Amino acid sequence: MAEDSSARGTGFSDSSTHVDVKEYYGRKLKTTSDLQSNACMTPPQPSPAFIREALKKVHPEVVARYYGCGLLVPESLEGCSILDLGSGSGRDCYMLSQLVGQKGHVTGIDMTEAQLDVARKYLDYHMTEFGFQKPNVSFVQGYIEALTEAGLQKNSFDVIISNCVINLSPDKRRVLSEAYAVLKDGGELYFSDIYSSGRLPEQIRNHKVLWGECLGGALWWKDLLQMAEATGFSFPRLVTATPVTVGNKELLDILGDFRFVSATYRLFKLPRGQSKACRVMYNGGIPGSETVLHFDCCYTFKANEPVEVDQELASILKHSRFADDFTFQPPGGSCEPRSVPAEANAADPFELALKSGEQGLVSATGGGCCSTRPADCCK
Repeated sequence: MAEDSSARGTGFSDSSTHVDVKEYYGRKLKTTSDLQSNACMTPPQPSPAFIREALKKVHPEVVARYYGCGLLVPESLEGCSILDLGSGSGRDCYMLSQLVGQKGHVTGIDMTEAQLDVARKYLDYHMTEFGFQKPNVSFVQGYIEALTEAGLQKNSFDVIISNCVINLSPDKRRVLSEAYAVLKDGGELYFSDIYSSGRLPEQIRNHKVLWGECLGGALWWKDLLQMAEATGFSFPRLVTATPVTVGNKELLDILGDFRFVSATYRLFKLPRGQSKACRVMYNGGIPGSETVLHFDCCYTFKANEPVEVDQELASILKHSRFADDFTFQPPGGSCEPRSVPAEANAADPFELALKSGEQGLVSATGGGCCSTRPADCCK
C-alpha cells in the first residue's frame, strides 16, 4: 500500500504523451458522452446483483466522470489489498472498497489532478454510505510507470486492477514491471484494455485523439504475451473480449483495416519451478460465484466437480488467494508433470469476441467460450 497518500514520483516526469492524456481526460472530456468510440465505455453486459448494488452506492458525479472500458471485478476479494492503476474519478475504487470490506484496502493511483480531485472529494461521503468506521480507500497522484517512486511498497498488494489505462502509457513494459514489483507473491494483475489486430503504424500512434480514445496506444495482442513473459508474469489468461466500434468517419479512415477489441486478461506473480498438471475441485462459496466459477475463457469450474487443469493453472490456484477455494487431487501433490506449452492457452481475443457475440457467453466478471474443459478458442 502507499506510504503517503499524497505521494508522487520524483524521478519520473511527464512525456508529451502524458501531457496529452492529462489534457484529454482532465479538460476535454467532461462526461462519457464526449467519447468518440466505445473503447472507453463499459460494454452492456449483465452484472451480479451484489455488484449492481455496490455501484448504486457510488456518488453520481464519480460515475459520470468514469471512462473505463470494462467492469473489473475479480473473484474472492474480501480482506484483500487492491491497487487500481489509473483510478480516475474513483468509481471502481469505491465499488471495490465495499467488496474488500473494512479489513481490506483499495488504493487508486492516477496522474490527472482533475480526476483525483473528484475522487477525493467524496471519500467521507462513501465511507459514511458504506457504514465504515475508518477509510479503506486512498488515492495517490503518480504514474503507473513509476509505482514505487509514488510511494507504493514492493510486495504489498494482493490484486492490481487496471481499466482501459495501460494502453495510454508510452512504456507498457515498464508498467508491467512496476506492477510485478508491488504485487505480493501469488498476487494477480487483472486488467481490461484495448488490443489491436496488428502493430499500429506511426500515423495512428501519433494521433492525439486516437490515443486519448484508447486506440492509438493499443498493443497488438500477441505482443502482450511476450511482454508478460519478459517481466516475469505467468502467461496471460484471456477472460473476456468485446468488439470495439468507432462512430467517427474521420477516425475510421485513419484506422483503415485495423480492428480493436476490449479484452480482460489475468496475470499472476508465481514462484519459479516446474508446475504439474493436476485435477482440482472447486469447493464453491465465493461471493457471486457460489456454484460456478468462470476463471478464464478456457476454464469454468462447477462446485464439487473435479477438473483436470494445465500446469500453470495448477500453480496459480495453489499459490494465489484461490488456494483455499480448491481441493487438489490426488492429495499429497503426486500429480504427474505434463508438457503443455504456455502458447496452448493463447486464446485469440478477436475470435473470442466473435464467438461471444454469437453465443452471448461473455459475463461481466468472467467466463467466455468455455465449459469445464479447455475450449476451442484455447487450441
